[in-house]
Amino acid sequence: MFAVLKTGGKQYRVQAGDVLRVEKLNAEAGDKVQFNDVLMIGATVGAPLVAGAAVQAEVIDTIKADKVITYVKRRRKHSSQRTRGHRQQLTLVRITELLEKGGDKTDVKPAVGARTKLEAAEQPAKAKKSKAEASAEDAN
Repeated sequence: MFAVLKTGGKQYRVQAGDVLRVEKLNAEAGDKVQFNDVLMIGATVGAPLVAGAAVQAEVIDTIKADKVITYVKRRRKHSSQRTRGHRQQLTLVRITELLEKGGDKTDVKPAVGARTKLEAAEQPAKAKKSKAEASAEDAN
């Protein structure tokens, strides 16, 4: 049985035991994560997602992809050049289990991208000081 899941803006066809390189996740090596955006599992096709389906995986490591070099050269009178490089951060995961039903009832943490503002939403908001309070503190 296989599943098609969506993470990091890409879709992956996976089976139990597969090792994937996905966009960096907010998880450490050894953590169990769960992908809840399942587009298809077995013979069930979602519209657009399959309700209650999930794919569980174990994080192996956080790695960097090969370097991608971009080179820009402007010709004619300006003759300037620019070279930039970039190494995308990836997370290596091993697929452990495909769940057709009951994926929403498990206690495994969801696979969330590292750039998501999850921590900011959980922390209490700081109260902003008014200008009068700020000037009173400066005077003291």
